[in-house]
Amino acid sequence: MKPKWLDWAKRLQALSQNGLTYAKDPFDQERYEQIRHIAAEMLAVKSGAKTEDVLDLFSREKDYATPKVDVRGAVFKDGKILLVKERSDGKWTLPGGWADVGESPSESVEREVQEESGFHVKAKRLAAVYDRDKHPHKPLMHYHIYKLFFVCEITGGRAKTSSETEQVEFFSESDLPELSITKILPKQIAKMFEYYQQDELTTYFD
Repeated sequence: MKPKWLDWAKRLQALSQNGLTYAKDPFDQERYEQIRHIAAEMLAVKSGAKTEDVLDLFSREKDYATPKVDVRGAVFKDGKILLVKERSDGKWTLPGGWADVGESPSESVEREVQEESGFHVKAKRLAAVYDRDKHPHKPLMHYHIYKLFFVCEITGGRAKTSSETEQVEFFSESDLPELSITKILPKQIAKMFEYYQQDELTTYFD
């Protein structure tokens, strides 16, 4: 779970971002900039980054502060789940990534699965909505993330790597490879097997 200092820094950043979005008075805008700087200093001290670099990240976020959306596709074949090996860390995860503006969540997950694995899929069921901060993902992130997991059905294509993935394989629940816990946790994989095996389960959410 995230430490309190990170929660405070995120809340201060969100407060400053929202204030800078709506404040018209120069005095108020200056105070919100100061709040943003305090949040950046907190993150920089704890992470070892430069305050200026954190401020640069913060300044890219515009308008009202809301969580980012990460989509993941649970694709099964012969009782095994599709995983992709990330080039970034050499570990395995469910195919997926950030939802794009202009796409529905199901469209985003279908696109991400195809791009990362080569398989064309149809999202059949929203299985889970996770608040990343409530689960032991590493490393911690400076922004808030919701993770949407869809059970998907293969409609075509074939296994194919991408600029982000170096292997594409199906695994049984008892023989999983080393997972990239930045993006997926063992208990989340186990939950996807439950949803694959039990049609009557309702969507899990935090």
